[in-house]
This record gives sequence, C-alpha cells and structure tokens, in this order.
Amino acid sequence: MSFSNHGRFRQHVRFLRQQFLQDGELPFTDVLSHGTVTQALKALSVVWLDRVYSPLVTLWIFLAQVLSQDHSCRAAVARLIAHRVSRGQLPCSAETGAYCQARKRLPEEFFAHVARKAGQSLDHSAKKEWLWKRRRVLAYDGSTVSMPDTADNQQAYPQPPQQEPGLGFPLARIAAFFSLSCGAVLDLAICSNTGKGHSELGMLRRLWNLLRPGDILLADRYMCAWYEIHLLKQRGIDSVTRLHHCRRVDFRRGKRLGKGDHLVYWPRPYIRSLSGIAQKQLPALLTVRETRVLVRQSGFRSRKLIIVTTLLDAEEISASDLAELYRARWNAELDLRSLKQTMQMDILRCKTPELVRKEIWTHILAYNLIRTIIAQAAARHSVEPRTISFKGAIQTLEAFQPLIAAHGDCSWSRRSLYDQLLAAIVTHRVADRPDRFEPRQRKRRQKKYDRMMKPRNQLKREILKGVR
Repeated sequence: MSFSNHGRFRQHVRFLRQQFLQDGELPFTDVLSHGTVTQALKALSVVWLDRVYSPLVTLWIFLAQVLSQDHSCRAAVARLIAHRVSRGQLPCSAETGAYCQARKRLPEEFFAHVARKAGQSLDHSAKKEWLWKRRRVLAYDGSTVSMPDTADNQQAYPQPPQQEPGLGFPLARIAAFFSLSCGAVLDLAICSNTGKGHSELGMLRRLWNLLRPGDILLADRYMCAWYEIHLLKQRGIDSVTRLHHCRRVDFRRGKRLGKGDHLVYWPRPYIRSLSGIAQKQLPALLTVRETRVLVRQSGFRSRKLIIVTTLLDAEEISASDLAELYRARWNAELDLRSLKQTMQMDILRCKTPELVRKEIWTHILAYNLIRTIIAQAAARHSVEPRTISFKGAIQTLEAFQPLIAAHGDCSWSRRSLYDQLLAAIVTHRVADRPDRFEPRQRKRRQKKYDRMMKPRNQLKREILKGVR
C-alpha cells in the first residue's frame, strides 16, 4: 500500500469511527478500533485498486443502507454523492452497478469479523452494574428471514416444503447470542430452514465456544436437553431454561428446597449421535433444579412455568431470582424484533446467497454499533442500557449523522454534538410497564387482495389468455 493510499485508508477509518461515536473521550470507543478494521481487511485476498468504492467506503454505504428506511441501492449511492459534493470532491456516477460490484468483491468474512468483534468488545466493556449478580448472562434465541425468490437463493435456502414451487420465498434460519447486559449480538449462525443439524439446538453447538466458565446461558424450552446441559456444566457454564414439554415433573420426588422448588436427578437418555462406549463414559444421573413459577398477571399465555437450571444453591439464588432472570429472556425476543422490524431485516433484498449473508452481517454490525451508542448514553447519564429505546436511538443518530460528518475536522464542535446526541438519545426511554397486556389481535384491516396460489408466470399467461 502506497503512502497516499495508507493516508486515505486512515482517513476512511477515522470517518467511519466518527459516524458511530468511536472517537474522542466517550466510553466504549474501542468497539470499532483501528486494529479491528485492519485485521478484518486481512480477509481481502486480492489487491484493491484505488477507486471510489474502497472497502471502507463500501462498508460505510452498506451500513447507511441497512440503517435507512429506504434500503435501495439507488438511495445508498445518492448518499455517497451528497457526501462527496459536501466535501468539495467530484460526484461519482449515480448508477448502482459499481457499488453492487464492490459489495460482491468484499469477502463475507470481512463483514462477519467486524460485526463479531464489535459485539464482543461492547460486551467485554460492559459495566459491572449491568451484570446479573456479577455474572455474564447470554440469551440465546433464533428466528427466520426471507429473501428474494431467485434460483440461487432457493438452492441454498429452500422455501418450506409445504409450499408449492413458485409460491414461496427462500427462508434462512438464524440463531444468535445476545448479551443480557447491553443487548449486543456476540455471534450468529446462518443455515437453511430445514435439514439435519439446522435446528436452534444444532446451531447452539456451533456457537457455544463463545461461552466462558462462569457464564449463564438463558434460553427457551427447546434448549432443555440432557446432553447439552451436561456438556455446558462440565465447562463451568450454568444454564437456565424452561422445562421441555415432553418432560414431566413431580415435586414429591428429589431433594426439597422450598415450595415448588427441588433438586432432581435426570437419568442419562440414549443419545443416537454417540457410540455405546462414549455413552457409558457419561454420568448415569444429571443433577438439575426444577422451580415452579406461578404467573398471576393477566395477559400471559402460560399460568405456570417450570424453570430448569444448574444453579443449585437456593440460598444464593432464590426461586424469585430465577423467575426474574427467566422473565428477562424476553429481551432476546425484543432484540430480534429490533433487528427484523426496526432495521427491516425480516425481508432481505440481495439475490445471491453470499450477498444475503453479507447483508445479514451488515445488519448485525449496524445493530451492535447502535447498541454501543446506547451504552455510551447510558454510561454518561447513569441509566441502564435496556431502559433506552433502540428505535429512538436509530432515529436520533440518523438525524445527527450529517452534522457529525460536516464537523468531522473540528474536535470541539464534534464533542458538543456528541453530548447533545447522547442527551437526546437518553430521553427516549422504554416505558416501565412490566404487567402490561394487550389483545393479540389486529385492528387495522388488510387490503383485500387474493392470495397467490399459482406461480407468477402461470398467472401472467392466464391473464394474457383472458382467464380469470
């Protein structure tokens, strides 16, 4: 890399960091560090020529694209033209082809590395007051995303088998670890919606090396599996899940800890994926704690929950503590909602599997950077990050970003803008309504269009023939 290119590279890194409050004297400014970006660029296997769409410029445009309400490539290129003109540079072409080609040239690992490091750095820097009983809790959950109906996408991520060909959309399954303290995504797995090992439990095995001794895994009932709980406990990782619906509980057995709270010993099941010798090396019994939680608030679907955990000390962690912790698992559902609805990741736009994965990782990176700004506002004003609105933070940052870009060379003006931005973000608090309930119904009627029950090309032929 020549001297001029090296200087331009550092300038692009500084601009990218400024756009997401990663410079100055603010906390958590090492999330998107110069070293992280440099290490991610090592994934580039080709020499990148000096052109308008350098790797970091392409990343910045992609980030702005997923954060904007208008996800089109045309709007993304228009933002670059406006930025270049504001800086006294010549405008680039308004055609989107060069930008799309630049996204294709960047490897998937480039996006994945920066996204993972951003989330893990934020979680590592989280304040101790944000932890649960001074322990790190990671919530695990999964969902699905759809994408354009192209042949390549259908081959990599087939539509549900119940749908007729041409009537459905390719569907990918995602599963992620969320930090309970600050909401960051620490890692993510992507696979097709169906197939062996493509369940959320199978994807958990691909991601659990992220867990450290002393951590707590918080998950739903589908993670309540004997073998996985045992393997996690062997590594010093506790788990808190809901009892699987196929298991039965009897509080008359086991060691009583209190009303609706006891220790019980689960016998080792037959595990088809292990050989007979490997199964005999496993313990015959697994000690777990089962706690019954009665839900008296209106609006909850379940009136009684059975929580299963390896946190066995009832004096250190009471039944009410477990109930409060499992209720916090709903934050993972809210985080997925922020990704899929607020950031519009539920319906992706790219037409090839590789670009689809890059689009997902770019959403994760943008999400983690927004969570970083929320953590900065929380630390500055001494509040909990989870009490600040995620959507409000996106809206405020989008309004301030043109001003931040315009005052990038003036440290005093930028610092004043940062202070005002954080003050505006912290005012958008999530209402504290723990027992709120609403009817699960829609008031607004949908438009009365017939559902597509035949492939589009067949319907168009029938229209040309005048068949109704």
